[in-house]
Parts: sequence; structure tokens; C-alpha cells
Amino acid sequence: MTDLTYTPAVAERTAAIFEKVRDSVTEVEWPLLAPVIDEINRLKRERNAVILAHNYMRPEIFHGVADITGDSLALARKGAETDAEVIVMAGVHFMAETAKVLSPEKTILIPDMRAGCSLSESITADDMRALRAKYPGVPIVVYVNTSAEVKAEADICCTSGNAVEVVESLGVPQVIMAPDKYLAAYVQSKTKVKIIAYDGACEVHEQYTAADIADIRASFDGDITVIAHPECPEDVIAAADFAGSTAQMADFVAEHAPKRVLLVTECSMGDNLIAQAPKTEFVRTCHMCPHMKRISLDNILRSLQTLEPRVEIDPAIIPRARQSVERMLIVKRNAPIEVAAE
Repeated sequence: MTDLTYTPAVAERTAAIFEKVRDSVTEVEWPLLAPVIDEINRLKRERNAVILAHNYMRPEIFHGVADITGDSLALARKGAETDAEVIVMAGVHFMAETAKVLSPEKTILIPDMRAGCSLSESITADDMRALRAKYPGVPIVVYVNTSAEVKAEADICCTSGNAVEVVESLGVPQVIMAPDKYLAAYVQSKTKVKIIAYDGACEVHEQYTAADIADIRASFDGDITVIAHPECPEDVIAAADFAGSTAQMADFVAEHAPKRVLLVTECSMGDNLIAQAPKTEFVRTCHMCPHMKRISLDNILRSLQTLEPRVEIDPAIIPRARQSVERMLIVKRNAPIEVAAE
């Protein structure tokens, strides 16, 4: 049985990590977390493993054990570049599938198979084929927040950060965007390309309202910067000062160093940025993703110990799904991507 005692040696090895998370983790909690963090970091070396952590992970995961952090695009790119034999996805299932699509030879682990995504689960491969039949010849741009089977039916993928660029790279008058209707509406506001939207949404971002933002602005006499994710409803984005992906949110805070910020996205995003932006006050009012929060230090440790649960994908699907992702990764504005005519 693994010894998870909080010893002086463990305290010394994890001291720098605690300094990064002390605004989110109390001194009472730390002796319980530090030995697990220390053992995970030891096991990573033993297993030749890396941990990819999304920006919505808890601070003790994001700052404590992650080797690569970021949004879906960053994780997809950097995970494929690593020489590790094992990748642990501290995120949700579609992210682990994307890692497997780009690195089929690696062992891909997700600490809890139940870590799904309401947006990803809103569309299936059958739905994609129905869209193709309804709108013949119209390219389908699919959000990375989807299963490998759905990606395999798409022409190209996009993230919330590059969606406008991807749509315009196709050089066509109209495209289908799936599954997020709010991201589609955001893209439509930024381009002349006609967007045909699928009716899906993120259960976390959909909860926000423009009235919430107005109330928070009023409580601070307007002295607050509001940053929203494009998965939010249109009126929420309109009420914000800036809209962007989680990576773009982090970049905005780093570049502008606002005095006070409300991040209109999942809760842990603000917790993780505190260490990088100590002079910015993050207003703690947000909605939590129950799926992301299924990932914990304990099940990351168990996953590394057992090399389970493993994410497997039908080998016949992988090349087609990878093509959709790779097309996204090479997009350059004003350089149309060739897609097969239907």
C-alpha cells in the first residue's frame, strides 16, 4: 500500500506548489493533498507519463501535477508532441479521445470514464450524417468538444479560439457549425459566411444571463472587467467587455492586468489564474462543471497505478477523425482548405 504520509520531505518537495495554490487551498487541507501530489509526480517519472490538464481543473491538479495545461487546442497540439508513452487526460472524455486520435500509439488514460460533456453528448455520428443529407455540399465545421465518431464525419474541426478563422479558411458562402449554437451565433457576428447552426449547448455556460452581469457590475459601481466564453448566450457576450476561449481569457488578463475581473465561464478558471495574475481580483461567482470535477488527485493517482481506464477508439475511425483535427491545426487565413464535395 502506498504511503501517503505528510512528512517533512514531502512538505519540502511540494512547498513551491503550495505557494501557487494557497489562495484556493487552505493550510489545513494541504497535508492531505501534498502526499498525493508528490506520489503522482513520482509515478509519472516511473511510467514515462505526462498529465494534460484543462483550464477548468482544480488548482491542486492544474498547478500540482499537470505537465501541460491549456484549452482544447493547446492540449491537442502539445499532447501529440510529447515523447511520453502514457498520457493522462485531466479533462473530459472527448479530450482524451482527441489525444488518442492524434497519438494512437500511446496509452491514453482518463481517471474517470464518467467525465463526459453535455455539449459533446448533444450530437452523434448519425446526427452528422443527417446534416450532410439535409445540406448536401455544405462543409461541416465541428467543435473539438465532440466525440471521435463525430469528428470523423466532419470536414474540419475548430475551437472557440479559432472558429472564425476556420470558417473563413474554407472559402465558401455557407457552412454548418455543430454542435454549439451559441458559438455558431458568435462566429456569425464576426463573419459574412452564412452559418447554419446545430441546436446544442454547454450546460454550464448556458446558465449565465445578461441580468447576472448587470447585477455584478452594479455591485462594483461598474469597476469590473467582464470576460465571457463564446459558449455563452448572445446577450451575455454582448454584455461582456471581451469574449474568447479560455486561452484567450488568460492572455487578456496577462496583457491588460485588469484591477478586477469576472470570468464568465467554469469556476476553476479564475482559481488557476490567481497565481499568474496576483494583482487582479477575481470575483468568485460562477457555475461549476460537474463533469470536469469528476477528475481528482485520488483518481489520477489510481489511474497511474493501474494504467486504467484506457481510452480506445475504433481504428477505422481514427484516420478520418485525425484528418478533421489536422486540417484545423494547419489553417491559415486566406488559404482555403480543400474539402471533398458530397
